Amino acid sequence: MSRNRKRVRHLHELGDCHELTFSCYQNRSLFVCDLWKQMLCQSIERALRRYQFGLIAFVIMPNHLHMLVYPKQRECRVDRFLWAIKRPFSYRIKQLLQETQNPLLDHLIIRDRPGSTVFRFWQEGAGYDRNLSSLKAVEASIDYIHMNPVRKKLVDQSRDWKWSSARWYESEGELVDSDLPELSGLPWDFFKSNQE
Repeated sequence: MSRNRKRVRHLHELGDCHELTFSCYQNRSLFVCDLWKQMLCQSIERALRRYQFGLIAFVIMPNHLHMLVYPKQRECRVDRFLWAIKRPFSYRIKQLLQETQNPLLDHLIIRDRPGSTVFRFWQEGAGYDRNLSSLKAVEASIDYIHMNPVRKKLVDQSRDWKWSSARWYESEGELVDSDLPELSGLPWDFFKSNQE
């Protein structure tokens, strides 16, 4: 039996930013506790360092995540970067669910094929990846990311959502929350070379 898997090609042109979106399994609202959001932020932080990406903007929603990243080196492996976020985080969540005998575990272990089951925290597939090369597109993406909690009526103003880079931007980089991954903003050469 052949399996059709949706494959997303991650293309990179030097100087591009990447707008990445990935969702929880079956679009379930799995990010309902702060501990899990903190764990995801730690996983993002480790992947940023390992694969040398700068984090421009992000938001963690109850059932998905948006990130805008910028590679700091010529070689850009978005697929490995995403794997380095999702895989260790998923493994840690599975361990927590097993340790506490949480009934949610039964809903996230699925039959992969006859006689085989897998734990699935994330929606299968690579998620959404869009390359952005203009300052206008990047600014629009940052606004879109920050307005997600407002559009979903989780907060009245984007700065009120803790799990986002909105407060960092509003404070012009002065407000740093140790629960969140380190933000870098855009490098100066992006502004110089990508103005429309």
